Amino acid sequence: MAFRIPAAARLYLRPTQFADTPIGRDGEVARLAGGLQWFAAYELIAVEAGKRTAQATIAVADLPALLATLPEPQAQQLQVLAARISAPRPAIHAGDRVIRFDQPMVMGILNVTPDSFSDGGAHVDDPAAAAGVGVDMAAIGAAIIDVGGESTRPGAAAVWEGDEIKRVVPAIERLAASGTPVSIDTRKAGVMEAALAAGAHIVNDVAALAWDDRAVEVVARAGCPVVLMHSPDPAKGPHGGEGYGDPLIEVYDWLEARIAAVVAGGVDRAKIIVDPGIGFGKALSHNLALLNGLSLLHGLGCPLLLGASRKRIVGALANEAPVDQRLGGSLALALKGVEQGVQILRVHDVFETVQAVRVWRGMRDAALVGR
Repeated sequence: MAFRIPAAARLYLRPTQFADTPIGRDGEVARLAGGLQWFAAYELIAVEAGKRTAQATIAVADLPALLATLPEPQAQQLQVLAARISAPRPAIHAGDRVIRFDQPMVMGILNVTPDSFSDGGAHVDDPAAAAGVGVDMAAIGAAIIDVGGESTRPGAAAVWEGDEIKRVVPAIERLAASGTPVSIDTRKAGVMEAALAAGAHIVNDVAALAWDDRAVEVVARAGCPVVLMHSPDPAKGPHGGEGYGDPLIEVYDWLEARIAAVVAGGVDRAKIIVDPGIGFGKALSHNLALLNGLSLLHGLGCPLLLGASRKRIVGALANEAPVDQRLGGSLALALKGVEQGVQILRVHDVFETVQAVRVWRGMRDAALVGR
């Protein structure tokens, strides 16, 4: 080892040095989350009192030798992380559909709100038209349609639960009847219950089941998959927070603690998906740190969802491009996520993102069958 690992440090592993192909590299590369990416090294990070005290690149082939030099608690910690990083993610069920995580997929955004930042008002008063848009997104390649009835943009007004239910249920009923996998984007337990009763299959909560006291109970009782998104203080809303010292490590630790709390409340860990919450209570520098280090989150052992489509980060990096002119930047962020093993891309521009992922998949397939 080129550096000393403090005995009291908490250790993290981030997959890095992604490989074009594992062919001819037995023992040199490891598979990422049972998917299409392979990697040759880990970034080993040691943290004490919230600060990184050591950092180094460790070849996959050298990890066993490193483990033999560490105290038993740290060796066990790294063994668990390495196993989680490589383990295939269990499939989830959406009605008669089986959704697998061995390749990246697209989740299409369907807002039935008057004030969402990107497409608010387009479908709020016409559930049949809204459902038709969702079916069309599924037809062009979206694996899941995410239906939301409350805007989570900064400054958005809270929506009464009854109004939110009236917005989402008619569209969900129509989508579910068509056989389309549906998630409900809400933080309210009553909306979750109504949406699941209407045929939704997945709960997607920007508050990670921490805003409504009944949310964990509802999801546990339903036995449905759930997306837990990070925000600094979900009880106060999705855009609060005090800032970060090390956003990547702090988001990882927060999600790990939230997973443990939700599992303790009866939710099946195999049905948990995590989302780093790009743009929620985070400045540009925080979002960039998360996007550059996304692969660290595979150590949680859950599928990863990335929702960066048309967000402020694109405008900030691209001459303040307005929301309807952020396609190129959104695709760049989506492919950044795919390269780091993200399994679900939550997007507005389904056709273009599906096409980008299919081209990426074609290149990966060519590499994986050899030259």
